[in-house]
Amino acid sequence: METEERAGGCSGLDGPGPLFGFASFNQDSTSLALGTKTGYKLFSLTMVDKLDCFHESAETPDVYIVERLFSSSLVVVVSISMPQRMNIYHFKKGTEICNYSYPNKILAVKLNRQRLVVCLEDSIYIHNIKDLKLLKTLLNTPSNPSGLFALSVNHSSSYLAYPGNATIGEIIVYDANNLSRVTMIPAHDSPVAALAFNTAATKLASASERGTIIRVFSIPEGLRLFEFRRGMKRYVSINSLSFSPDSQFLCASSNTETVHIFKLEQVGPSGGDESATWTAYMGKMFSAASSYLPAQVSGIMTQDRAFATVHLLPSGQRNACTLAIIQKLPRLLVATANGHLFIYNVDAQDGGECMLAHKHRLFGGDDDSDGREWSEATRPAQAFPTYAATAALPACTPLTATLTGYSEDGGAKKGEVIPEHEFAAGPVCLDDENEFPPIN
Repeated sequence: METEERAGGCSGLDGPGPLFGFASFNQDSTSLALGTKTGYKLFSLTMVDKLDCFHESAETPDVYIVERLFSSSLVVVVSISMPQRMNIYHFKKGTEICNYSYPNKILAVKLNRQRLVVCLEDSIYIHNIKDLKLLKTLLNTPSNPSGLFALSVNHSSSYLAYPGNATIGEIIVYDANNLSRVTMIPAHDSPVAALAFNTAATKLASASERGTIIRVFSIPEGLRLFEFRRGMKRYVSINSLSFSPDSQFLCASSNTETVHIFKLEQVGPSGGDESATWTAYMGKMFSAASSYLPAQVSGIMTQDRAFATVHLLPSGQRNACTLAIIQKLPRLLVATANGHLFIYNVDAQDGGECMLAHKHRLFGGDDDSDGREWSEATRPAQAFPTYAATAALPACTPLTATLTGYSEDGGAKKGEVIPEHEFAAGPVCLDDENEFPPIN
């Protein structure tokens, strides 16, 4: 039976609820970060029927970007009042590690164990996660007004994928560790709208603005591995793509009511196996017939449909989805813009319609009034918040760097003075087991 609970553990859930401005799952989907009108919240995702808000901050209002580094205490925050400034906090100690200012509005931030990447509309900044030093600036990238890019989370690589063209679906794959371009993938005919790496950084999923075809490519080669058809009756806006931890499934959410889960399995000759599926049989038929058909027709016939689906009651709103293992079972998590987190059970064997396991309310108050998604019209004008109350760590001075004078290779332009990094011997210990989870 469907149940609903308010998330506990944080204040402010019983009164009028704040506006929901941003939602992001961390790199291993063990926590959910929400940007709100009053600040940001962090929720633990280790239980199905219990959602604990283990941290809430009201230091910075109107947060539209908040990203947490795995299960560490490092969190990146950007607010509407200062959209060109990125603040990095140690939330357990309540201290600001450093902040950076950029020449234009910050559209997206992503991080892994090696790199922190900031995306503006026409440039990308790559920082070293250990000391937050700027390593590389990719200038004059194709216009990217949505700040679309993906960063792999595998401990041995840091692949970066971003649109390589503003009018067609080209994808640039960049090695953020070695600071070199890897390949360009001609993925779609129309501009790219969604990107996601799998956990092992061996696959990249993409969708175009049309929202009908989702493709999966090998990394770093860029070879096309799979094509999935989300639907052809209408164009949709795909909000998010996410692989399962074992890379066997891929989920896609859009502005429609349906969330699709695709299974990444090769369809081909069965080799005489009596247990060959109907899908495999049809795949053989279509593969044989495709050589006699025009390319457009054969391409459509060989695409797979969804393995499993979820139908949300509200539609037409943004949401974020992810696949995770919670309490030893595969789950689909969907955070919706009206302030709910849905957790579904996924049948990894038979697929089909996923069963709702639990529904959590992320905010208090009435859904109709308190779950509104931020728009330019509803975003309040705020004065610049003060950071005087945010104490610096005793062992290091807060670091501020203005990046307007940086050149493409990370150096200073002639005549510009770039502040030195002022980390002392004992800043936040990101390598400490309690602060920065060790790599297995």
